[in-house]
Amino acid sequence: MTVPQSPVRPSCTHRPTGDRPPTLAHVAALAGVSPATASRVLSGSAHVSPDARMLVEQAVERLGYVRRRAAPRTLGPGGSIAVVLCENSSRVFADPFFARLLAGVKRELEGGPQLVVLMVGRNEEWRTAAEYLRAGNTAGVLLVGSHRDHPLTMLNATVRVPVVLTGRPLAETRLPFVDADNRGGARAAVEHLVTTGRRAIGTIAGPSDMGPGVDRLAGYRAAAQDAGLNVSGLIGRGDFTQMSGEHAMNRLLERRPDLDAVVAASDLMAIGAMRALRRAGRRIPDDVAVVGFDDLPIARRVRPRLTTVRQPVEDLGARAVRELLGLVGGRSAPERGVVLKTKLIVRDSA
Repeated sequence: MTVPQSPVRPSCTHRPTGDRPPTLAHVAALAGVSPATASRVLSGSAHVSPDARMLVEQAVERLGYVRRRAAPRTLGPGGSIAVVLCENSSRVFADPFFARLLAGVKRELEGGPQLVVLMVGRNEEWRTAAEYLRAGNTAGVLLVGSHRDHPLTMLNATVRVPVVLTGRPLAETRLPFVDADNRGGARAAVEHLVTTGRRAIGTIAGPSDMGPGVDRLAGYRAAAQDAGLNVSGLIGRGDFTQMSGEHAMNRLLERRPDLDAVVAASDLMAIGAMRALRRAGRRIPDDVAVVGFDDLPIARRVRPRLTTVRQPVEDLGARAVRELLGLVGGRSAPERGVVLKTKLIVRDSA
């Protein structure tokens, strides 16, 4: 009887010599992938193909590789990192963005300091959070989803620990930040729609008091102007939720029945827009093309599958906490914010 061979074939060049334990480089070489891909598999990242994941897992088993945990970082008396989510708990639990961002933060802190998560949507919550942070319970703070006039945007003036923002701040502050290229992503979405022949391209913008809402709308406007499009009556607003996207789409259809495409500033708003379009008897993408922003897992499950702008949410969380740990360790704050690339993912809806 013939025994099926595993896709991973051992080779002496892929094994450590002597008594040295196998390393990540040995795993990557045996699997035939890059060390970065092997690392993503071992950290549980979703952005790995099934074939690559299988090869890496087989290589780990062949080599008996054991991943080493990083030695815990010493952060002083307040030895934890606080992630402050400037949203109500209902929004945090409903939007997968926050779970993905926290997964990236936790991945970067693996084997290191404790992670504390605070949700500060209501006034009494931010007061309690501010008191907790001022008490010296943490070594650093990661501020997520801050609005222009949110009280915690002035956090650095009231606590004596480093603070890093996720998202470009709109309020006057010198706090360092890590963000995605929201303007470039929105511009790429509009340019794609123009190349496919769409001319009445609307948008469902995010909140005007948040960096992503402002920047994605700016990217839409810039691309529309470059293409010579008339955007009169084609700009709606939502709050990144599915229901707000549905309501905004209804209003856009009332103002501009000739609308033939829409760029939503979040995948959830895009899915709400798709629901409104179906109720109005509009076919997607034949009558109206739809593009979202985020590339949440649900973008691949809806029908038609959602064309969207992918932002590296997990990497955003990981990079932000990496910058924060650098400040905790005494490194100087960067002069400018860190901006990660976005990418248009074309599927069936546009």
